[in-house]
Amino acid sequence: MAILWLVMALLMLSFVLLPFMRRRRGMIEQVHPGHPDAADPAAYGFVRQEELDVRMPGPDQDLLDVLDVVQRTQDYRAAAQLLAGTETGGERRWQRVQAFAGAAALELQQRPGGVHETPGGQWLRVWRAEQPKDAGAAAVYAEFLVQQAWRTSTPGTDDFRIIMEEARDACGQAALLAPGDPVSYIAELSIARGLAYSQAEFDQLWLKILDRSPHHMGAHLVALHYWCEKWHGSREQAYSFAEAAAARAPQGSLLAALPLFAVFEHLPEVNLVAGFYQSEVVTKAMHGALHAVHSARPDDPMLAHVRHLLILFLVRAERWQEAMHQLIHVDGHIGALPWTLSADPAAEFAVYRALAVAGYEANGGSPATLPG
Repeated sequence: MAILWLVMALLMLSFVLLPFMRRRRGMIEQVHPGHPDAADPAAYGFVRQEELDVRMPGPDQDLLDVLDVVQRTQDYRAAAQLLAGTETGGERRWQRVQAFAGAAALELQQRPGGVHETPGGQWLRVWRAEQPKDAGAAAVYAEFLVQQAWRTSTPGTDDFRIIMEEARDACGQAALLAPGDPVSYIAELSIARGLAYSQAEFDQLWLKILDRSPHHMGAHLVALHYWCEKWHGSREQAYSFAEAAAARAPQGSLLAALPLFAVFEHLPEVNLVAGFYQSEVVTKAMHGALHAVHSARPDDPMLAHVRHLLILFLVRAERWQEAMHQLIHVDGHIGALPWTLSADPAAEFAVYRALAVAGYEANGGSPATLPG
Protein backbone atom coordinates (compact mmCIF):
# COMPACT_ATOMS: atom_id res chain seq x y z
CA MET A 1 0.00 0.00 0.00
CA ALA A 2 2.88 2.36 0.74
CA ILE A 3 4.18 2.31 -2.81
CA LEU A 4 0.69 3.02 -4.11
CA TRP A 5 0.59 6.34 -2.32
CA LEU A 6 4.23 7.12 -2.98
CA VAL A 7 3.95 6.75 -6.71
CA MET A 8 0.58 8.44 -6.81
CA ALA A 9 2.29 11.72 -5.86
CA LEU A 10 4.64 11.31 -8.65
CA LEU A 11 3.85 12.05 -12.23
CA MET A 12 1.04 14.17 -10.96
CA LEU A 13 3.27 16.47 -8.93
CA SER A 14 3.88 18.67 -11.93
CA PHE A 15 0.09 19.02 -12.08
CA VAL A 16 -1.38 18.29 -8.68
CA LEU A 17 1.05 20.43 -6.66
CA LEU A 18 0.62 23.23 -9.15
CA PRO A 19 -2.44 25.50 -9.22
CA PHE A 20 -4.71 22.68 -10.35
CA MET A 21 -4.41 21.21 -6.87
CA ARG A 22 -5.84 24.35 -5.34
CA ARG A 23 -8.92 24.43 -7.55
CA ARG A 24 -11.15 21.47 -6.72
CA ARG A 25 -13.73 21.18 -9.45
CA GLY A 26 -17.34 20.18 -8.96
CA MET A 27 -17.14 18.04 -12.03
CA ILE A 28 -20.25 15.85 -12.07
CA GLU A 29 -23.13 17.94 -10.86
CA GLN A 30 -24.49 18.82 -14.31
CA VAL A 31 -24.15 15.49 -16.13
CA HIS A 32 -27.18 13.22 -16.03
CA PRO A 33 -27.43 10.99 -19.13
CA GLY A 34 -30.21 8.77 -17.89
CA HIS A 35 -29.47 6.21 -15.21
CA PRO A 36 -25.72 5.61 -14.86
CA ASP A 37 -26.29 3.29 -11.93
CA ALA A 38 -27.87 0.86 -14.38
CA ALA A 39 -24.79 0.85 -16.63
CA ASP A 40 -22.45 -2.08 -16.26
CA PRO A 41 -18.86 -1.13 -17.15
CA ALA A 42 -17.80 -4.75 -16.59
CA ALA A 43 -19.77 -5.70 -19.71
CA TYR A 44 -17.18 -3.75 -21.69
CA GLY A 45 -14.22 -5.43 -20.06
CA PHE A 46 -13.47 -2.40 -17.88
CA VAL A 47 -11.58 -2.87 -14.62
CA ARG A 48 -13.57 -3.01 -11.39
CA GLN A 49 -13.41 0.20 -9.36
CA GLU A 50 -11.48 -1.40 -6.51
CA GLU A 51 -8.85 -2.62 -8.99
CA LEU A 52 -8.18 0.72 -10.66
CA ASP A 53 -4.51 1.67 -10.38
CA VAL A 54 -4.18 5.23 -9.06
CA ARG A 55 -0.40 5.26 -9.15
CA MET A 56 0.17 6.18 -12.78
CA PRO A 57 -1.74 7.68 -15.72
CA GLY A 58 -0.53 4.77 -17.83
CA PRO A 59 1.80 1.82 -17.48
CA ASP A 60 5.53 2.21 -16.76
CA GLN A 61 6.37 -1.12 -15.25
CA ASP A 62 10.11 -0.51 -15.27
CA LEU A 63 9.62 2.54 -13.07
CA LEU A 64 7.29 0.76 -10.66
CA ASP A 65 9.67 -2.18 -10.35
CA VAL A 66 12.63 0.08 -9.64
CA LEU A 67 10.71 2.16 -7.11
CA ASP A 68 9.75 -1.01 -5.30
CA VAL A 69 13.39 -2.10 -5.13
CA VAL A 70 14.66 1.31 -4.02
CA GLN A 71 12.07 1.76 -1.29
CA ARG A 72 12.38 -1.79 -0.06
CA THR A 73 16.19 -1.86 0.04
CA GLN A 74 16.92 1.89 0.41
CA ASP A 75 19.59 1.35 -2.26
CA TYR A 76 19.61 3.99 -4.99
CA ARG A 77 21.55 2.03 -7.61
CA ALA A 78 18.51 0.68 -9.47
CA ALA A 79 17.20 4.23 -9.81
CA ALA A 80 20.54 5.46 -11.08
CA GLN A 81 20.66 2.68 -13.65
CA LEU A 82 17.12 3.32 -14.87
CA LEU A 83 17.69 7.04 -15.35
CA ALA A 84 21.03 6.46 -17.03
CA GLY A 85 19.21 4.33 -19.59
CA THR A 86 16.34 6.78 -20.10
CA GLU A 87 16.56 9.08 -23.10
CA THR A 88 17.77 12.56 -22.20
CA GLY A 89 15.36 15.32 -23.14
CA GLY A 90 12.29 13.11 -23.43
CA GLU A 91 9.01 13.20 -21.56
CA ARG A 92 9.69 9.85 -19.91
CA ARG A 93 12.91 11.03 -18.28
CA TRP A 94 11.12 14.08 -16.90
CA GLN A 95 8.34 11.90 -15.53
CA ARG A 96 10.76 9.45 -13.95
CA VAL A 97 12.76 12.25 -12.30
CA GLN A 98 9.51 13.53 -10.83
CA ALA A 99 8.65 10.01 -9.73
CA PHE A 100 11.83 9.45 -7.76
CA ALA A 101 11.68 12.92 -6.26
CA GLY A 102 8.05 12.46 -5.27
CA ALA A 103 8.76 9.09 -3.70
CA ALA A 104 11.62 10.53 -1.63
CA ALA A 105 9.52 13.53 -0.59
CA LEU A 106 6.65 11.35 0.58
CA GLU A 107 8.99 9.03 2.44
CA LEU A 108 10.41 12.03 4.27
CA GLN A 109 6.93 13.29 5.07
CA GLN A 110 5.96 9.90 6.49
CA ARG A 111 9.22 9.47 8.40
CA PRO A 112 10.75 12.87 9.22
CA GLY A 113 13.38 11.19 11.36
CA GLY A 114 14.62 11.93 14.84
CA VAL A 115 17.26 11.06 17.37
CA HIS A 116 16.93 7.33 16.84
CA GLU A 117 15.30 7.24 13.42
CA THR A 118 16.73 7.73 9.95
CA PRO A 119 14.58 10.11 7.91
CA GLY A 120 12.69 8.75 4.93
CA GLY A 121 14.13 9.29 1.48
CA GLN A 122 17.66 8.95 2.79
CA TRP A 123 18.57 6.90 -0.30
CA LEU A 124 18.34 10.09 -2.38
CA ARG A 125 20.77 12.00 -0.18
CA VAL A 126 23.14 9.04 -0.21
CA TRP A 127 22.87 8.88 -3.99
CA ARG A 128 23.66 12.57 -4.31
CA ALA A 129 26.58 12.33 -1.88
CA GLU A 130 28.14 9.18 -3.33
CA GLN A 131 27.60 10.13 -6.98
CA PRO A 132 28.16 13.91 -7.14
CA LYS A 133 28.72 13.78 -10.93
CA ASP A 134 25.61 11.73 -11.64
CA ALA A 135 23.30 13.97 -13.66
CA GLY A 136 20.29 11.84 -12.73
CA ALA A 137 20.91 12.21 -9.01
CA ALA A 138 21.34 15.97 -9.38
CA ALA A 139 18.10 16.32 -11.33
CA VAL A 140 16.12 14.20 -8.87
CA TYR A 141 17.51 16.13 -5.90
CA ALA A 142 16.63 19.48 -7.49
CA GLU A 143 13.07 18.31 -8.15
CA PHE A 144 12.88 16.90 -4.64
CA LEU A 145 13.66 20.34 -3.18
CA VAL A 146 11.06 21.99 -5.39
CA GLN A 147 8.43 19.53 -4.24
CA GLN A 148 9.49 19.97 -0.62
CA ALA A 149 8.99 23.71 -0.85
CA TRP A 150 5.47 23.41 -2.20
CA ARG A 151 4.60 20.52 0.08
CA THR A 152 5.90 21.73 3.44
CA SER A 153 5.87 25.54 3.42
CA THR A 154 3.69 28.46 2.41
CA PRO A 155 4.56 30.66 -0.57
CA GLY A 156 5.80 34.06 0.55
CA THR A 157 7.27 32.83 3.84
CA ASP A 158 10.96 32.78 4.70
CA ASP A 159 10.97 28.97 4.87
CA PHE A 160 9.50 28.73 1.39
CA ARG A 161 11.99 31.20 -0.04
CA ILE A 162 14.97 29.46 1.59
CA ILE A 163 14.03 26.05 0.20
CA MET A 164 13.32 27.52 -3.22
CA GLU A 165 16.69 29.27 -3.29
CA GLU A 166 18.38 25.98 -2.43
CA ALA A 167 16.35 24.30 -5.17
CA ARG A 168 17.46 26.95 -7.67
CA ASP A 169 21.10 26.28 -6.80
CA ALA A 170 20.47 22.54 -7.21
CA CYS A 171 18.88 23.13 -10.61
CA GLY A 172 21.99 25.03 -11.67
CA GLN A 173 24.24 22.18 -10.57
CA ALA A 174 22.08 19.64 -12.41
CA ALA A 175 22.15 21.74 -15.57
CA LEU A 176 25.97 21.82 -15.50
CA LEU A 177 26.09 18.02 -15.32
CA ALA A 178 23.66 17.57 -18.24
CA PRO A 179 23.84 20.70 -20.42
CA GLY A 180 21.53 19.33 -23.09
CA ASP A 181 18.84 17.99 -20.77
CA PRO A 182 15.83 20.29 -20.17
CA VAL A 183 14.71 18.49 -16.98
CA SER A 184 16.50 20.76 -14.51
CA TYR A 185 15.19 23.84 -16.30
CA ILE A 186 11.65 22.45 -16.21
CA ALA A 187 12.04 22.05 -12.44
CA GLU A 188 13.10 25.68 -12.30
CA LEU A 189 9.81 26.70 -13.93
CA SER A 190 8.11 25.83 -10.65
CA ILE A 191 10.70 27.96 -8.87
CA ALA A 192 9.94 30.81 -11.27
CA ARG A 193 6.32 30.60 -10.17
CA GLY A 194 7.16 30.34 -6.48
CA LEU A 195 9.70 33.16 -6.42
CA ALA A 196 7.75 35.34 -8.86
CA TYR A 197 10.42 35.64 -11.54
CA SER A 198 10.25 38.78 -13.61
CA GLN A 199 9.12 38.47 -17.21
CA ALA A 200 12.73 38.82 -18.38
CA GLU A 201 13.91 36.08 -16.01
CA PHE A 202 11.14 33.75 -17.08
CA ASP A 203 11.78 34.42 -20.78
CA GLN A 204 15.47 33.61 -20.35
CA LEU A 205 14.63 30.33 -18.60
CA TRP A 206 11.98 29.43 -21.15
CA LEU A 207 14.39 29.98 -24.04
CA LYS A 208 16.82 27.50 -22.46
CA ILE A 209 14.07 24.87 -22.45
CA LEU A 210 13.00 25.62 -26.02
CA ASP A 211 16.61 25.37 -27.17
CA ARG A 212 16.81 21.85 -25.75
CA SER A 213 13.33 20.45 -26.30
CA PRO A 214 11.01 22.92 -28.08
CA HIS A 215 7.99 20.61 -28.10
CA HIS A 216 8.22 19.17 -24.59
CA MET A 217 4.61 18.74 -23.43
CA GLY A 218 5.47 18.53 -19.74
CA ALA A 219 7.45 21.77 -19.89
CA HIS A 220 4.54 23.57 -21.51
CA LEU A 221 2.12 22.29 -18.89
CA VAL A 222 4.34 23.58 -16.09
CA ALA A 223 4.83 26.91 -17.88
CA LEU A 224 1.07 27.23 -18.29
CA HIS A 225 0.78 27.51 -14.50
CA TYR A 226 3.28 30.37 -14.46
CA TRP A 227 1.19 32.32 -16.94
CA CYS A 228 -2.00 31.68 -15.00
CA GLU A 229 -0.49 32.89 -11.74
CA LYS A 230 1.50 35.82 -13.15
CA TRP A 231 -1.64 37.29 -14.59
CA HIS A 232 -3.77 36.35 -11.56
CA GLY A 233 -5.44 33.49 -13.38
CA SER A 234 -6.09 35.48 -16.56
CA ARG A 235 -7.88 33.22 -18.99
CA GLU A 236 -6.78 35.31 -21.96
CA GLN A 237 -3.05 35.11 -21.15
CA ALA A 238 -3.20 31.39 -20.48
CA TYR A 239 -5.15 30.72 -23.68
CA SER A 240 -2.77 32.87 -25.67
CA PHE A 241 0.22 30.88 -24.43
CA ALA A 242 -1.52 27.53 -25.01
CA GLU A 243 -2.82 28.40 -28.45
CA ALA A 244 0.54 29.75 -29.60
CA ALA A 245 2.22 26.50 -28.51
CA ALA A 246 -0.45 24.44 -30.25
CA ALA A 247 -0.03 26.45 -33.45
CA ARG A 248 3.72 25.74 -33.47
CA ALA A 249 3.29 22.05 -32.70
CA PRO A 250 4.63 19.67 -35.35
CA GLN A 251 2.60 16.76 -36.63
CA GLY A 252 2.36 14.10 -33.94
CA SER A 253 2.94 16.47 -31.03
CA LEU A 254 0.53 16.49 -28.10
CA LEU A 255 0.99 20.24 -27.75
CA ALA A 256 -2.14 20.59 -29.85
CA ALA A 257 -3.98 19.51 -26.69
CA LEU A 258 -2.54 22.31 -24.53
CA PRO A 259 -5.54 24.65 -24.98
CA LEU A 260 -7.75 22.01 -23.36
CA PHE A 261 -5.58 22.17 -20.24
CA ALA A 262 -5.92 25.95 -20.27
CA VAL A 263 -9.70 25.61 -20.43
CA PHE A 264 -9.61 23.14 -17.54
CA GLU A 265 -7.50 25.52 -15.48
CA HIS A 266 -10.18 28.18 -15.75
CA LEU A 267 -13.34 26.13 -15.40
CA PRO A 268 -14.42 27.96 -12.22
CA GLU A 269 -14.46 31.24 -14.15
CA VAL A 270 -16.60 30.06 -17.03
CA ASN A 271 -18.60 27.09 -15.76
CA LEU A 272 -21.74 29.16 -15.22
CA VAL A 273 -22.17 29.76 -18.96
CA ALA A 274 -25.10 27.77 -20.34
CA GLY A 275 -24.02 25.02 -22.70
CA PHE A 276 -20.39 25.72 -21.95
CA TYR A 277 -19.22 22.24 -22.86
CA GLN A 278 -20.78 22.59 -26.30
CA SER A 279 -19.46 26.12 -26.72
CA GLU A 280 -17.05 27.15 -29.45
CA VAL A 281 -14.05 27.62 -27.16
CA VAL A 282 -14.40 24.19 -25.57
CA THR A 283 -15.28 22.44 -28.81
CA LYS A 284 -12.20 23.91 -30.49
CA ALA A 285 -9.97 22.84 -27.59
CA MET A 286 -11.47 19.33 -27.57
CA HIS A 287 -11.00 18.95 -31.31
CA GLY A 288 -7.38 20.02 -30.97
CA ALA A 289 -6.83 17.45 -28.24
CA LEU A 290 -8.61 14.72 -30.21
CA HIS A 291 -6.45 15.48 -33.23
CA ALA A 292 -3.34 15.38 -31.06
CA VAL A 293 -4.31 12.02 -29.60
CA HIS A 294 -5.05 10.61 -33.04
CA SER A 295 -1.70 11.81 -34.41
CA ALA A 296 0.55 11.00 -31.45
CA ARG A 297 2.83 8.00 -31.17
CA PRO A 298 1.10 5.17 -29.27
CA ASP A 299 4.01 5.07 -26.83
CA ASP A 300 4.09 8.82 -26.11
CA PRO A 301 4.39 9.06 -22.28
CA MET A 302 2.02 12.05 -22.19
CA LEU A 303 -0.72 10.46 -24.26
CA ALA A 304 -2.60 9.03 -21.27
CA HIS A 305 -2.68 12.47 -19.61
CA VAL A 306 -4.53 13.93 -22.58
CA ARG A 307 -6.92 11.00 -22.88
CA HIS A 308 -7.93 11.27 -19.22
CA LEU A 309 -8.70 14.97 -19.50
CA LEU A 310 -10.61 14.36 -22.71
CA ILE A 311 -12.88 11.88 -20.91
CA LEU A 312 -14.05 14.63 -18.56
CA PHE A 313 -14.86 17.05 -21.37
CA LEU A 314 -16.38 14.49 -23.72
CA VAL A 315 -18.71 13.16 -21.03
CA ARG A 316 -19.81 16.63 -20.05
CA ALA A 317 -20.35 17.49 -23.70
CA GLU A 318 -22.44 14.28 -24.00
CA ARG A 319 -20.18 12.93 -26.73
CA TRP A 320 -20.57 9.40 -25.48
CA GLN A 321 -18.99 7.33 -28.24
CA GLU A 322 -15.85 9.47 -28.27
CA ALA A 323 -15.64 9.23 -24.49
CA MET A 324 -15.88 5.45 -24.73
CA HIS A 325 -13.08 5.44 -27.28
CA GLN A 326 -10.78 7.22 -24.82
CA LEU A 327 -11.87 4.96 -21.96
CA ILE A 328 -10.87 1.76 -23.71
CA HIS A 329 -7.34 3.11 -24.09
CA VAL A 330 -6.75 4.25 -20.49
CA ASP A 331 -9.06 2.15 -18.32
CA GLY A 332 -7.16 0.54 -15.48
CA HIS A 333 -4.66 3.37 -14.86
CA ILE A 334 -6.15 6.58 -13.48
CA GLY A 335 -3.28 8.53 -11.87
CA ALA A 336 -3.95 11.68 -13.91
CA LEU A 337 -5.98 14.86 -14.02
CA PRO A 338 -8.83 15.30 -13.42
CA TRP A 339 -9.26 12.27 -11.17
CA THR A 340 -6.31 13.03 -8.89
CA LEU A 341 -8.03 16.20 -7.69
CA SER A 342 -10.54 14.00 -5.90
CA ALA A 343 -10.11 12.54 -2.44
CA ASP A 344 -11.12 9.25 -4.07
CA PRO A 345 -9.76 9.21 -7.64
CA ALA A 346 -11.09 5.72 -8.37
CA ALA A 347 -14.62 6.68 -7.38
CA GLU A 348 -14.46 9.90 -9.42
CA PHE A 349 -13.25 8.04 -12.50
CA ALA A 350 -15.85 5.30 -12.00
CA VAL A 351 -18.66 7.87 -11.98
CA TYR A 352 -17.56 9.34 -15.30
CA ARG A 353 -17.05 5.90 -16.77
CA ALA A 354 -20.56 4.87 -15.73
CA LEU A 355 -21.97 8.08 -17.20
CA ALA A 356 -20.17 7.39 -20.48
CA VAL A 357 -21.48 3.82 -20.62
CA ALA A 358 -25.01 4.91 -19.78
CA GLY A 359 -24.98 7.68 -22.36
CA TYR A 360 -23.50 5.37 -24.97
CA GLU A 361 -26.14 2.71 -24.39
CA ALA A 362 -28.95 5.28 -24.29
CA ASN A 363 -27.95 6.17 -27.83
CA GLY A 364 -27.94 2.62 -29.16
CA GLY A 365 -24.44 1.54 -28.19
CA SER A 366 -23.56 -1.85 -26.77
CA PRO A 367 -20.44 -3.94 -26.02
CA ALA A 368 -20.70 -5.34 -29.54
CA THR A 369 -20.40 -1.84 -31.05
CA LEU A 370 -17.68 -0.57 -28.74
CA PRO A 371 -15.38 1.67 -30.80
CA GLY A 372 -11.83 0.48 -31.33
